[in-house]
Amino acid sequence: MTCFKINSSIYYLSNNDDKERPTLGLICGENYSLVVDAGNSVQHAQEFLKEIEALNVPPVKYLVVTHGHWDHFLGLNEFGATIIVNSRTNQVINDWQGYSFDDDSLQQYVDAGMMTSKCMEVIKEEMPGRESFRLKSSDIIFERSLTIDLGNKICVLEAIRSTHSDDSTIIYVPDDKVLFLGDSAYGTTTDSLFHYKQSLLLPMIEDIQKYDATYFLLGHESICDIDEMNLYWEELISTSKVTDSTSLEQTIEGFKLEKKRSPNQNELFFLQAFVNDRIIHSK
Repeated sequence: MTCFKINSSIYYLSNNDDKERPTLGLICGENYSLVVDAGNSVQHAQEFLKEIEALNVPPVKYLVVTHGHWDHFLGLNEFGATIIVNSRTNQVINDWQGYSFDDDSLQQYVDAGMMTSKCMEVIKEEMPGRESFRLKSSDIIFERSLTIDLGNKICVLEAIRSTHSDDSTIIYVPDDKVLFLGDSAYGTTTDSLFHYKQSLLLPMIEDIQKYDATYFLLGHESICDIDEMNLYWEELISTSKVTDSTSLEQTIEGFKLEKKRSPNQNELFFLQAFVNDRIIHSK
């Protein structure tokens, strides 16, 4: 496991889907460093901290949690940093502060749909002393946006509209034209159906594209350049436009009529996701 270097100021630790570990980021100014997302466990956080130590960068002063999904915040106690979240993410963290992490409690949360079985598995394997574990409180809570100065290095935080969660924060570094998106640009699962929130797609893209970024860090991908992101947006927009029913067959036919070709594998995935969104809203 190694930190990848984007430039002299920005690093990231790649995602590991097998362990449900998201990409973690590090932004370094002249005086301080800022961590993007805390990892999915104590062990994940500690492994990242070892990598940071080896880089010989300014001390970590801030930690930003991009949204309130467990794999992005369960490691936050390890950093000894000022924890920054938007107000909606803070509500989730407040809820998790009341959780107990013994075997019986974890099983109850899974049975009640409050936690995934994967989350329980990771907690059991990677959270030593979990019976007495209690999540720390957030230190700085913002509503819409916040600017942090790390010493000749500005980070702009914004809570944006998102197809993934209603509490997504992105982090923009103007000097480097790098944008940390967390999971904001992904879909979500409702009633066992994976879907993109169709009504939020264009508002989300508008919120993201106003930033002049060259590189994009997503929560479960390697780094993307501007061409890769533009292709992603293009495929999402074109598939959303032709989806106006709960029938996948009808939607595929609409795509073929519009594009004069069959959808590729990505487009087929997106078409299904937008159809699923229609199905969810039709219930």
